[in-house]
Formats: sequence, C-alpha cells, structure tokens
Amino acid sequence: MWEVKDNSLYRRFQFRDFIDAFTFMTSVAFQAEQMGHHPLWTNQYNVVEIWLTTHDEGDIVTEKDRKLSEVIDKVYQALKVS
Repeated sequence: MWEVKDNSLYRRFQFRDFIDAFTFMTSVAFQAEQMGHHPLWTNQYNVVEIWLTTHDEGDIVTEKDRKLSEVIDKVYQALKVS
C-alpha cells in the first residue's frame, strides 16, 4: 500500500530474492521511461523501496505520481503471480 511520506508517495516491496527484485525494477524502468516519469528508489537484496514525487511541480505528489504508482502496482502483481 502506498503512503504519503515526506511529500512523496512511498512503498516498500519485498521479493523472494535479488533476481525477482531486479526483474521488478527492470519492468518498472521500461514503464517509467515510457511515461517520462522516473522514481527515486533503492534496492537491497530482495527489497525495493520507491518514492514518487513530481520535481517539475516543486517536489509534491501529483496525478503523474498516482498514475505511475498504479502502473508499478500492476507490474508487482503480475510478477508476484508468475
């Protein structure tokens, strides 16, 4: 579940292993690039943390962030089911 944290949308994702986490990040990267909106994220082994904010709007949460969070959730669900 996404939460508003420090003027950004934040979510922590946990995976079975590093390969699953990296696969998720790669899939999200392709989607984010198509949308022209790129996340701030970290990865440590099987955990990916993501913060979404719109820099062009003064580092606040906008509809652009909400749309990307929905795309990220769909990627996560698709990989989780596989």
